[in-house]
Amino acid sequence: MSNPAGWFEIYVQDMHRAKAFYQEVFGIELAKLENPGLEPGMELWAFPMDFESYGASGALVSMPGFTSGSNSVLVYFSCTDCAVEAAKAVKAGGQMQREKISIGQYGFIALVIDTEGNMIGLHSLQ
Repeated sequence: MSNPAGWFEIYVQDMHRAKAFYQEVFGIELAKLENPGLEPGMELWAFPMDFESYGASGALVSMPGFTSGSNSVLVYFSCTDCAVEAAKAVKAGGQMQREKISIGQYGFIALVIDTEGNMIGLHSLQ
């Protein structure tokens, strides 16, 4: 198993606010996922997907009974320079948890907390 992660979900309380945060930080558009099998009241907005490229995609999820910010999974987003996205996260209403630090031969990371209380990682090679 070379890349075991195939999908991620980031649970949110305020979908409008969360969508605005992630779209601003990463300069992307999220797409609404329509699925007749979803639980009543459940809403998913997916990150861009390219099944032919490296990495896993995922979605912001709003679902009754599931709160944000209380899990123990950390998702890292790939960036060109994680300091840039970390600064955008703060500007978009998030909080800096750990500024850009070196992780040796594996590049650099920064940790931020989104507008919903979820901590996410940012990873870059420069």
